[in-house]
Amino acid sequence: MPEGREKKVTPPQKQMTKHRVSFINFLNSVPLGWNFLQGKAKEDFEILFDVPSECAAHLAGGQADVGLIPVIEYQRIPGLKVLPGISISAKREVRSVLFVSRLPLEKVKTVGLDTSSRTSAALLKILLKVFYGRDSIGFEPHPPHPAEMLQKFDAALLIGNPALHLPSEKLYTYDLAREWRRFTGLPFVFAFWAVRGEVELGERVSHFYDSRRQGLAHVDLIAETYSERLGLRADEIKTYLRLHLDYSLDEENLKGLTTFFELARQEDLIDSIDPIRFYPVPSRFRERPASQTRS
Repeated sequence: MPEGREKKVTPPQKQMTKHRVSFINFLNSVPLGWNFLQGKAKEDFEILFDVPSECAAHLAGGQADVGLIPVIEYQRIPGLKVLPGISISAKREVRSVLFVSRLPLEKVKTVGLDTSSRTSAALLKILLKVFYGRDSIGFEPHPPHPAEMLQKFDAALLIGNPALHLPSEKLYTYDLAREWRRFTGLPFVFAFWAVRGEVELGERVSHFYDSRRQGLAHVDLIAETYSERLGLRADEIKTYLRLHLDYSLDEENLKGLTTFFELARQEDLIDSIDPIRFYPVPSRFRERPASQTRS
């Protein structure tokens, strides 16, 4: 080596740390998580499979960087930002968030609340008290076992996969999204992607939008895959995902969400209302989802 010249050393390439994503392990979330389950997103993210209440707990405790959380938890976990344009919502009925009772509604005194639930539990309390005038009902958390819940309580709140396997016995059944629409004229938002305030996703944020687009394009495959796994007919799954769920966060959905927050505050289910803060996402990633035909 000539005198006076230093050998140039190339620093080792820094490997990016995987972001941790808490994902709801329910059928209704599969279209949003398609690329995390099947595609390239698995290379950049560590996936935690949770029920909604666990998603919120992991995001609040820092065990996850991004979570598909029940919307009520946005008001309980400080500093979160929401990925714009994406949610799990229902424009009319949802089929997988049900209030079921052995008795007529006016005779119900005790209700078992699915422990997986946060937003749906708040929604049920609002519907019963504000719109049905039932303010003396006792609520108790219970694991999501429909037969046990209906044996122990007059009625039960069932969400997600257990609600899709509702017992065949005769029950008084209320679809909570349908009831919400009936009284408010608005859709209901159940969950959305939330990011911890200090987390920077960079270009990786594109995976969340690609995943929704790919998921909605593969509903037939999802139905075939989950039919045997969940014991549901493929055509039932297709109808559920295409007709009963909406994966946008459009202006109408946001209005429904704001109304829900206002009523939750009125009923002391949250301490205050924190306006939605959106995570900054470049417009090139925020492609509108594939169209969904609705009933």
